[in-house]
Amino acid sequence: MSLGPQAPLLSATNLIKDYGAPGRDVRVVDHVSLQLFRGETLGLVGESGSGKSTVARLLLRLIEPTAGQILYRPAGGHELDLLNVTPREMRRLRRKLAIVFQDPYAALDPRMTVRQTLAEPFAIHGERPPQGVEGRLLELLEEVGLDASTLQRYPHEFSGGQRQRINIARALALRPEILVLDEPVSALDVSVGAQVINLLRDLQTRYGLTCLFISHGMPLVRYLCDRVAVMQHGRIVETGTWSEVCEHPREAYTQQLLAATPELPVNSE
Repeated sequence: MSLGPQAPLLSATNLIKDYGAPGRDVRVVDHVSLQLFRGETLGLVGESGSGKSTVARLLLRLIEPTAGQILYRPAGGHELDLLNVTPREMRRLRRKLAIVFQDPYAALDPRMTVRQTLAEPFAIHGERPPQGVEGRLLELLEEVGLDASTLQRYPHEFSGGQRQRINIARALALRPEILVLDEPVSALDVSVGAQVINLLRDLQTRYGLTCLFISHGMPLVRYLCDRVAVMQHGRIVETGTWSEVCEHPREAYTQQLLAATPELPVNSE
């Protein structure tokens, strides 16, 4: 049965995540529902501790929710409830669900060269691209603005911005359907962060990526995202297109976020 062009690629309904002992639970995510449509970038924005990164990890099943539902509609496949698939099926699906973490250094194994890091997804999932693994690695480096000499080097030999470009290349290795960007520039200085944001925007345009972009800065969301969901204390308090939320915010909390974050010096063209 066709789901139609407007069916979301990924949808979450009433996600809950509690931590702690029974009777003394702390609710970090509280009945969060959202939809991610193919080819769009959804911004999830809020202060530190609002639950944004927890939502990202729940959507990818890196952690398990206390309650809720997550539906995924892969290209050419049937709708799947990610919370009910078998471990073997979830492992197969991981090639379609990628994430770039906040800390570019902690996300890389310091004992592995860039070649080993970028080749690892192909080994894990038994994939062999048409141009061969080595050819694909060179292609990935070109896509993120790095040269072939990068392959022989180790993470400590790179700047923070270069490390994050390596993380982005690894996330794109198997051409995922969904890319989660968990505050990918918050650990970088402003000018380097702007370069990475411009890279992400270029990749969005070039490949029509479907992204969940997590940030505490409204200017970044306004620059990169089609729609925005604002989180406060584990709940989504406002949603809409970027123009609706950023230019005509309804909630006082959203207005505070807009007022509190300076513009990032990215290229607006």
